[in-house]
Amino acid sequence: MQIMRFRYSGMLVLAVCMVAVAQADDSSDLAKLIDDSWEYGLREFPTFATRVGDHRFNDQLARQSIADQKRRLAMKREFLQRWEAIDRDALEQTDRVNYDIFGRLLQDDIAEGDFEMYLIPISNRWGFHIEFPELPKNVPLRSAADYENYISRLKQYSRLTDEHIELLRGGIETGLVLPAVVLEGYRDSITAHIVDEPEDSLLFGPFRKFPDRLTDEQERVLTKAGRAAIAEHVIPSYAKFLVFMEKEYLPNCRGSIAASALPRGRAYYRHRVRKYTTLGLTPEEVHSTGQREVQRIRTEMEEIIKRVKFDGDFDAFVTHLRTDPQFYPKTPEQLLERTAYVLKKMDGELPKLFKTLPRTPYGIRVIPEYIAPKTTTAYYQQPAGDGSQAGFYYVNTYNLKSRPLYGVEALSLHEAVPGHHLQLALQQELTDIPEFRRFSPVTAFIEGWALYAERLGLEVGFYEDPYSDFGRLTYENWRASRLVVDTGMHYLGWTRKQAIDFMASNTALSIHNIESEVDRYISWPGQALAYKTGELKIRELRALAEKELGDGFNIREFHDVVLGSGAVPLDVLEVNVKAYVAAQRKG
Repeated sequence: MQIMRFRYSGMLVLAVCMVAVAQADDSSDLAKLIDDSWEYGLREFPTFATRVGDHRFNDQLARQSIADQKRRLAMKREFLQRWEAIDRDALEQTDRVNYDIFGRLLQDDIAEGDFEMYLIPISNRWGFHIEFPELPKNVPLRSAADYENYISRLKQYSRLTDEHIELLRGGIETGLVLPAVVLEGYRDSITAHIVDEPEDSLLFGPFRKFPDRLTDEQERVLTKAGRAAIAEHVIPSYAKFLVFMEKEYLPNCRGSIAASALPRGRAYYRHRVRKYTTLGLTPEEVHSTGQREVQRIRTEMEEIIKRVKFDGDFDAFVTHLRTDPQFYPKTPEQLLERTAYVLKKMDGELPKLFKTLPRTPYGIRVIPEYIAPKTTTAYYQQPAGDGSQAGFYYVNTYNLKSRPLYGVEALSLHEAVPGHHLQLALQQELTDIPEFRRFSPVTAFIEGWALYAERLGLEVGFYEDPYSDFGRLTYENWRASRLVVDTGMHYLGWTRKQAIDFMASNTALSIHNIESEVDRYISWPGQALAYKTGELKIRELRALAEKELGDGFNIREFHDVVLGSGAVPLDVLEVNVKAYVAAQRKG
């Protein structure tokens, strides 16, 4: 018996060792796959590499031809084969999470490639021609070598323009083109950069003021080279792109607005719903959720109308808010000062809500004039990955009559703290997750958190003015309305006017903002679904934790759990929170 026991234990040890070896092999295979994919992405997208703090490719721009798109898609399929060969069950729990998130992002990218969405590389608010003038703000300019890298990128803009024209022509040939309606006013984003002299270009800015360490001769040589690059490559390329848009692209844009009108459009939109919600939802389910949320929030808004004793119905109150000058800033400075005050006040309240705060600061910038008329009220740009640049909250000061002061609190809490900046800066500062997760673009989490963050203001003394609270509810209903109008337009046959009218009747947003937003949804199918979907999941999980933990619930610890893994799909977030709740109950 003793010998038998010995032999059995020896077999057990051997089996355990074999399992350990298998786990080690699969774990190392996963780590190698993730590293290889990350390195490949940095090499393929040099400006992204610069933003995340890898400066090996600071002199390069990505190659964007159709052949390059197909080459990347083929490489992603190779990565997918390697991913599928890994035994998920043999991984430790931490590696399983990495495996699941990596696979989800990879499969989404491949699906986008299969639908050939690279043939629509621009919209009414983003694209290579809109992003390129921001280059000086996003690259290091501290040495002569940095300036030489910058000039190298200026020279490559002509090649980048040609490649994007090739993509757009491919879209014309296959029927993958933008709706004409969203390109109204597109010329401003191009003509602003067709200037008479290189010195008039936004891209000439770095040559106006050099770092002190450069000599006069270096400054002279670099200025000459920069002026030539702008004159020979940038300005003519913008002019060429304008001619292409006017003569070729606009005449071939489609009259329909729905993603479902594209080739394989209904399948494409169902994919976008899954991608941007990270859940197995159908467009119809999302639409119904949006209608319920709109009605719930609308009821809360009507309670505020009663509280301020307004003599009139909902529509009259909204008209009052849209037209009364007292609710709007008179100057850009007034809007910016109000924004700065709100955020400085929130900075002081953050420790009540969070145990962990980011080290990276944030600032406020004005949205550039050349895109302000066609873009949203505000947006956020996250910090450089190496900590060399802060995060920035961009505020739209164009058409001040459409920028209500009663929306400043909710908007600022969303875009900066405790919204985008707090979450994304913390994510980039995590040290115990792979690099790809430090910059993980899981929109449902990122935007869901920012919308959830707006509501956090209620817990630390914001929205005391009922009009500001109405503004908060307007912003929440704006996001709920997106569930209705995005699915409505792209899948259920709604017109653009139906979408505008629906949002106008359920929010106090200005008509200018509503039209800009609806055009954004038309040109970016599915993305707008992420906000409310993510916020609802976070609120659901918080309610669960509060119920299960009772007096033991700690908001600062809960937020640590939610933010501690970076942006993750909503099903992963649910696993994380439930594990935390179970551990707390056991403890």
